[in-house]
Amino acid sequence: MGTLTEFQSLTDAEDYFDFFDLDYDERLVYVKRFHILKEFGAMMDRAIGSDLEGDDKLLEYYKFALITVYKNFENGYAPSAADVWDMFGKESACGTCSTSESCSDVEEVSNGVHACTSQADLSFN
Repeated sequence: MGTLTEFQSLTDAEDYFDFFDLDYDERLVYVKRFHILKEFGAMMDRAIGSDLEGDDKLLEYYKFALITVYKNFENGYAPSAADVWDMFGKESACGTCSTSESCSDVEEVSNGVHACTSQADLSFN
């Protein structure tokens, strides 16, 4: 295993596995790259402000985090689109509605298509 400085220069999913000298299924990593890196990053963030003393302890935690995330996907974990994109409970594009709450400013504009009427009209003339 290398140094924390070397670790911080890594960018590709495969590089992390190689850095920690971990075996992995290349096809699984290729297909689930985004999800693996997202979950790995979330677990790495949990180490911020922790009482892990020294670079070696931090790198051991990162190795554990990568193994944990990889094994979850290897065992069939598949996040929903809502989990991946954080779709629910976020403001919509107009900023006045929420996808998790009903909007009182929604009207049918044509054949079952609805739009938020609290937005200013846009003109592209």
